[in-house]
Order: sequence, then structure tokens, then C-alpha cells
Amino acid sequence: MSTLEPAALLERIVDIARRAGEEILEVYASQDAGARTKADDSPVTLADLRAHSVIEGALQALTPEIPLLSEESAQLLPYEQRARWSRYWLVDPLDGTREFLARNGEFTVNIALIEAHAPTLGVVHVPVRKTTYAGLPGVGAWRRHGTAAAEPIHVQARAASPVRVVGSKSHRGTSLDGLLAQLGPHELLSVGSSLKFCLIAEGTADLYPRLGPTSEWDTAAAQAVVCAAGGAVVKLDGTPLTYNAKAEILNPHFLVYADRQRDWLALLKV
Repeated sequence: MSTLEPAALLERIVDIARRAGEEILEVYASQDAGARTKADDSPVTLADLRAHSVIEGALQALTPEIPLLSEESAQLLPYEQRARWSRYWLVDPLDGTREFLARNGEFTVNIALIEAHAPTLGVVHVPVRKTTYAGLPGVGAWRRHGTAAAEPIHVQARAASPVRVVGSKSHRGTSLDGLLAQLGPHELLSVGSSLKFCLIAEGTADLYPRLGPTSEWDTAAAQAVVCAAGGAVVKLDGTPLTYNAKAEILNPHFLVYADRQRDWLALLKV
């Protein structure tokens, strides 16, 4: 089935993300998340590993010829090997592990299909809310609550006044404070995980400036949703955020925005 186009794969990926979410919720409801610290000082839990196992097994069965890169993969393959991939799955089985441990519900399952360095399919599932966001850039974006029918979503084409800004709940620095000072009247919503992207995709927020570290698996699925909903995800030089185009897995700083008529990057030049 690996020759299927993204649109033909979408519903299967939504189902896989939900199944991973069920594994996460089982651990979430227990008294012991089995948390430990990885080599990069980031936390990992039993929920991360169980979700990864579900996703890895399901994707290998669905598309055996498409390689998989997951945050919880046993090891990061050398770039010389990854650079030959024209198409691959990019996964964060549990985005927002700190939010999971804080028990605030703001964590997600992220699954993206990357083709030619760009996400062509993205699914972001929010287990606690039983809400799933899905996007096919160039086709459309949808949101689904539980078993209800999917509803189309779209960014708010004109920024609200005051501007609604989303920022990280666990990672915030002076660079963001400087940008907000230049922005003028605004409302700041602190949200965890890739939910920040989803708020823009559904028209609830206008701008998400990320001026701190993220990895490619943190952003790919949600970028697909935002772009499919009419928004943009760009590096600070104005070009789209890309994937598997360099040896390191870290993203550069970027902006996510809905209103394409406004020069958001100008805020960083002052």
C-alpha cells in the first residue's frame, strides 16, 4: 500500500494516531508513568514508548516500503542514509511529555508524511480531548471530536485585534518577550505541544513565534495541518520550514501565522 497518495492514507493514519492515544491514556490514568531522562535531558515515559510501538507496527504493516523516523526510534540513522529518502514517516508518539507529566492534558500524537522535504499529510491527535486534527496541504484541513463527523477548519484570514499569540507553556525566553513588545496590543495564550499550531489552524489564534529549540518531529504533522488550513510556517528568512534537508534534526527558529497579508517577520527586524 506504500504507493498510495496522502489522501488515500489519511483515514488510516487518523486511526493509528487514535490507537496510540489510547495507549497513552492508559498510562496517564495509572499512578506510575515510568518516567526517566534521556541523554539530551528530555523526559521519556512508558506512554511515549507504548505509543511509539503502536505507530511503528501499524505503519510498517500499512506502508512497509516507507521508512520511519520517530523521536523514540532506537537510534537516529546517519544523514547519509536518511538523505536518500524521498518519502518517509516522521513521528512524535507523545509530543509534550512535560505536559503529560504535569497532567494538564496538553499533549498530542503527531504523525506526518514527508515528501520532497515538506509535510504532505499531517495528523495531530489530542488524547485527553478525543480531538483529532488532520491536514493535506493543497487539499484542506479538518477537526474531529470523538466519533463525530470531521468538520473543515481554516485559519482566521485577518488577524484579530488585539492579536492572539500562542506561546510555549514549558519553554519561554527573552526573545519572545522582545517580539511581543514590538507587536503592540496582544493576548498571550500559553499552550503545550503542537496544540499551538492547531489553534492557528482552527482560527483561534493568529501568531505562534518559536524562537527556541524544537526538533523536526515536533512540528511536521502540525505544519501540514496549518498549511492545509491556509496558514504559513516559515523560517526567519521567510522560506518554508523544511525537513530532512540537513544532518541535524533540530529546527531553526520559525513563525506560524494565519494572516498572510501582514509582514510578521518585520517584528523581528526592529
